[in-house]
Amino acid sequence: MAIPSCVNRIADTIWEIPVTYKEGMRVPARIYATQKLIEAIDEGVLDQVTNVATLPGILRYAYCMPDGHWGYGFPIGGVAAMDAKTGVISPGGIGFDINCGMRLVLTNLTYDEVKPHLRDLVDKLFKRVPAGVGSTGFVKLSNDEFRIVIEQGARWCVNNGYGWPEDLEHTEEDGCIAGSDAAKVSQRAVDRGHNQIGTLGSGNHYLEIQVVKPEYIFDQKLAQAFGITIPNQVVVMFHCGSRGFGHQIATDYLSTFLACMDKKYGIKILDRELACAPFRSPEGQEYFAAMKCGINMSFANRQVILHRIREVFSEVFHRDAKDLGMSMVYDVAHNTAKLEQHVVDGEKREVLVHRKGATRAFGPGMEGLPACYKETGQPVIIGGSMETGSYLLAGVPGGAETFFSTAHGSGRTMSREKAKKLYRGDKLQREMEHRGIYVRSVSFSGLAEEAGGAYKDIDDVIEATDLAHISKKVVRFVPVGNVKG
Repeated sequence: MAIPSCVNRIADTIWEIPVTYKEGMRVPARIYATQKLIEAIDEGVLDQVTNVATLPGILRYAYCMPDGHWGYGFPIGGVAAMDAKTGVISPGGIGFDINCGMRLVLTNLTYDEVKPHLRDLVDKLFKRVPAGVGSTGFVKLSNDEFRIVIEQGARWCVNNGYGWPEDLEHTEEDGCIAGSDAAKVSQRAVDRGHNQIGTLGSGNHYLEIQVVKPEYIFDQKLAQAFGITIPNQVVVMFHCGSRGFGHQIATDYLSTFLACMDKKYGIKILDRELACAPFRSPEGQEYFAAMKCGINMSFANRQVILHRIREVFSEVFHRDAKDLGMSMVYDVAHNTAKLEQHVVDGEKREVLVHRKGATRAFGPGMEGLPACYKETGQPVIIGGSMETGSYLLAGVPGGAETFFSTAHGSGRTMSREKAKKLYRGDKLQREMEHRGIYVRSVSFSGLAEEAGGAYKDIDDVIEATDLAHISKKVVRFVPVGNVKG
């Protein structure tokens, strides 16, 4: 795409669209990208990020991260901070898969130790961690029990034997965000979600065995602080969210907001996908409490998946998971809205930060970080495509420019339908195995959708975040085994 004349380059990796671009814009829009990425961005992103700039109460800028692409309401990779008193809350700025996120787990195994067992590990993980549309988990809960889980999150899991106490410290919000209220969640949402804890789902969700090659350690000191301590160390990374439960919460409240937004609150928007309500309104607060249930469900989901991963590794290597060094690095979300304290115009203010396909990236010393990461900054986990690789980054002080937000993944460059026309899943599986990546998938069509060519180059995305000083690259991981939905 030729860069429109309205897009002004104000730094090497910052592109700005002024408020004069579109009637109703309250703030400029900013896109973080290298020249290569901005030239490849789809026009829908420009339209969506400038629509976001029209929302009531938005502060400073409407942002799009380097992995940005067209989404529902906000672009995926969209960030917007709203004044907590005068701003709005919008499901389109959070996403249907509430608290879709990443979890990174260490081992003290090397690739030489794992390689002979790789197929067995992936095959067992494929059986133990259900994937695909409609998959259900092994934790059987009644509706009433599930309503307890969505208020307690990963804490419920640890209390019931599905994890270690230290897992909570290494999870954003300690694995349970305060203020959730199961009474604000519909029965339809509970029906969809109560049997999905411990499942990957479909689409770009995955469970991957990865290797840290010495040449891909970019900051030795930070890598060691995050637990990367031996050459060719094997780690496990996975990506999933709140499944049908979060989708139903978003669907329910989008309908609520569309009904009250204009008639009750006089809010007019350019795109109905940005349906919203004043944050402090009854409707806004009810959605906020329900959305937090989605956050907690997702933390619980990833906690149970981690429990199953530890089981598999223990069985294959005939050693206890603790003996295998299977502690967490971190669990971080990228589809949320959170109340946070940030400096705006020289004054510390309470703001509601929407991160849609964008990752929180708190810098050193910030409140909310575990004690072990106070000096390093927050671990930031950014997944690439199943063919390329993924990254571990760290939050930095420069993240204040984006309300301490950064990219969340590679970002798609083509639709799933187009990918299925260009790639064959069975052929892709064989080619990946030939390159040393053993993959299991629920369907070949689903595998084709996730071909590496359907995504931006993860190295380009990370370069942009690093150059923009919104997060710092630490380690690049190479995939060797993958479970796909």
